[in-house]
Amino acid sequence: MKVTIVACTLLATASAHTIFTQLHINGVAQGHTKGIRVPTYDGPITDVTSNDMICNGGLNPYRTPLPTDIISVKAGDKLTVEWHHTLDSKPETDNADPIDPGHLGPVMVYLAKVDDALSTKVTGLKWFKIYEDGLDANGEWAVTRLYNNKGFVDFVLPSCIASGQYLLRAEIIALHAASNYPGAQLYMECAQINVTGGGNVSPATISFPGAYKASDAGIKFQLYWPKPTSYTIPGPRPFTCSAKLR
Repeated sequence: MKVTIVACTLLATASAHTIFTQLHINGVAQGHTKGIRVPTYDGPITDVTSNDMICNGGLNPYRTPLPTDIISVKAGDKLTVEWHHTLDSKPETDNADPIDPGHLGPVMVYLAKVDDALSTKVTGLKWFKIYEDGLDANGEWAVTRLYNNKGFVDFVLPSCIASGQYLLRAEIIALHAASNYPGAQLYMECAQINVTGGGNVSPATISFPGAYKASDAGIKFQLYWPKPTSYTIPGPRPFTCSAKLR
């Protein structure tokens, strides 16, 4: 059995990566890479203590110059993040688009309120999670659902958060090599948005780096054997307006 586990891990590790390439608002695409701080490389971050955990960059340098677009959204809108293997992937010829199907793990989305979404400084921001999806009761992973949906992940922007500018951080954690640390592969990019029509709620926040630890059950995780029946998604639980108002 150990031979099988090693073989599966090596096969998956040699496979493809992914990038958050486009944001959709209520089903309307906003433009390929528009307002998104996309890197020049589609590889992962594996050090959860690194500043590269914030919006990628660093080991995966941003394309320069950074985008000057800020995407306008309304509180309560349905948003969709779109992932692809590379910035110019062609799904009809790339079996690893939007991500290798063996890169199983959770999908998450965070927000951080900022004074200026165009600022190059991302350290010190305060983040709150608004979406997460992991392993369901049928044993299917969020990444499988993302893969089957051609890279699209839908969620709703909370209607009660304050209006203003934010960075939206979309993240995938691939667990195929996560049995030891560092091994989990974290993929994230940040979109620059401006929220209108919001409320006055200030959610509790966390920091990157700091939100995840090397010892977290969702970071150091045995994906293959025994076959997992549960998974603890790292970080806080998602903020919801209804929970805040109770």
